[in-house]
Amino acid sequence: MDKLKSFITALCFFLTTSVCMAQNEIISHGISTFGDLKYEKDFKHLSYVNPDAPKGGEISFWAFGSFDSMHPYTRKGRAGAYSSIFFESLLEGTSDEIDSAYGLIAKEIEYPEDRSWVIFTLRSEVLFSDGSPLTAKDVLFSYKLLKEKGLPSFRAVLEKDIQSAELISDRKIKFIFNDDVPKRDLINTVGGLPIFSEKYFTDNKVDFEASTLTPALGSGPYILDKVDVGKQIIYKKNPNYWGNDLPINKGRYNFDKFRIEYFADYNSAFEGFKAGTYTFRNEASSKIWATGYDFPALEKNWVKKTTLPDGNLSSGQSFVLNLRREKFQDIKVRKAIGLMFNFEWSNSTLFYGLYERINSFWDNSDLKASGMPIEQELVILNKYKDILDENNFSEEVFSFPKSSLKQLDRKNLRQASKLLDDAGWEVGDDGLRRNADGKTLDVEILNDSQAFDRIINPYIENLKKLGINAANIKIDNAQMTDRRRKFDFDMLVGFLSTQLTPGSELEQYFGSESADFSIFNLTGVKDQGVDAIIKEVRAAKSREELGFAIRALDRVLRNKVIWVPQWFKNKHTIAYFDMYEHPKNLPPYDIGVLDTWWMNSDKYNDLKDQGALK
Repeated sequence: MDKLKSFITALCFFLTTSVCMAQNEIISHGISTFGDLKYEKDFKHLSYVNPDAPKGGEISFWAFGSFDSMHPYTRKGRAGAYSSIFFESLLEGTSDEIDSAYGLIAKEIEYPEDRSWVIFTLRSEVLFSDGSPLTAKDVLFSYKLLKEKGLPSFRAVLEKDIQSAELISDRKIKFIFNDDVPKRDLINTVGGLPIFSEKYFTDNKVDFEASTLTPALGSGPYILDKVDVGKQIIYKKNPNYWGNDLPINKGRYNFDKFRIEYFADYNSAFEGFKAGTYTFRNEASSKIWATGYDFPALEKNWVKKTTLPDGNLSSGQSFVLNLRREKFQDIKVRKAIGLMFNFEWSNSTLFYGLYERINSFWDNSDLKASGMPIEQELVILNKYKDILDENNFSEEVFSFPKSSLKQLDRKNLRQASKLLDDAGWEVGDDGLRRNADGKTLDVEILNDSQAFDRIINPYIENLKKLGINAANIKIDNAQMTDRRRKFDFDMLVGFLSTQLTPGSELEQYFGSESADFSIFNLTGVKDQGVDAIIKEVRAAKSREELGFAIRALDRVLRNKVIWVPQWFKNKHTIAYFDMYEHPKNLPPYDIGVLDTWWMNSDKYNDLKDQGALK
């Protein structure tokens, strides 16, 4: 009798616990890292689209350099622009929310409050572009493929964070996350993985790690139409795209085709635009924007020149210092090199005052650190006081000082000279600095863009005034790709871009474990303190907590001086042949040219009749 009572008691406890657990499980059409989703389950379309946008026509862009592959998920070859567009994921983010994602291939998701696992239920109507069904087996195959053969930095995240993946049915797959990792972002991570066709890879015996001009089979709205190696890529809308009628896709993917024209440099690309070789240009050159837009097509009102607001973070564009080089291990050397780049002179003389200086890894947002650390930052920093540099507590967050409007700022030169003297790099009779072993302080800046010569060359002159044997090393795009991947450089122009809701990608950009293999960790930074604060960012349970953790991380990274930050502008400077239109209310985080714009056929025909287009 006692045994029966015990069994009944245990059973009741189990059932009660199970009910409680079930009550704590969430079934939803999407997920937000913090807070509520903007769009309800029955939403009709995204608020920033024109759901009745006309379909058809072509838009064209330019790309720099060349390409020899249509496979963006391998280190081999140089992938063509937009070559990831063939593939979709279980979830998709929007351009008007920071950290939300909604079901795309997935119809719904199920997860507990602690986000220790997730079950994705796939839509039954999803098809690959050849008409074959996409099932949970393909999702599992894609996950395993990326984990085993994807980019090293990609593999590291998947191996570290995901315990297992298992099929429940043809339409259901479950991911279980490791116990000892922050789980806040992991549903978004696995939900954002590209999905490939298992049948395509197995039937065709395709090597995932090989470079190829034949893209793998995906389910996206566009397929490959034409490829001319190194010159041109044309994508066309899949006429049988399965997702046309989804609410999240209403008013999107409006062009029948989009075309990419490749050019060797910025100047030739601009000449191509003036001639109508391509039709849309997001202008990256301040000089061209300020002085070059006086050509006939603009004067005839064929081309429209305008600016649109950009609410994104700054790009993190910078001269990246390769800390794998012994000469850059000393922070005094890094600071001295940074002091010689005169942004104020460059902006006034070269950029026509169009830019602002980047100081923070989270510039153009309220997440950047400033001044001395506040109380909430100190709560985080004090946990790791034994492994963090003292300057994180005793000094204002590091920013390079403003320079004079003369190319060589004498005050900065004196400061940089003292730093190098203190670091043991003394000036010889020939004006060059040498260390105790007699080696000169050689610094090469790799450069594959002719347009950057006018920026790099004055910087080189300033570095030489400091006694550094500096050089602007001209290489082509293929060499740049190869040397970046091998970390074979002193300095180069890179983009240490972050996100407004950062997570596991921080480990790829700044984590010690990624320094030796991640193509995103260009600086090669290895630091216990940085690693510790990254974990704090990933563990934050509210947006307020996240903000304090990011500011602490920004402070620690900037105080290490791993870059020479360049510039940004908080607006898009664009020009296009006046046949395109966009929704009235553009989202804050993406102007969405390929996503939500459309062609006005009447305007196109008018331009065509006038001979404006090739």
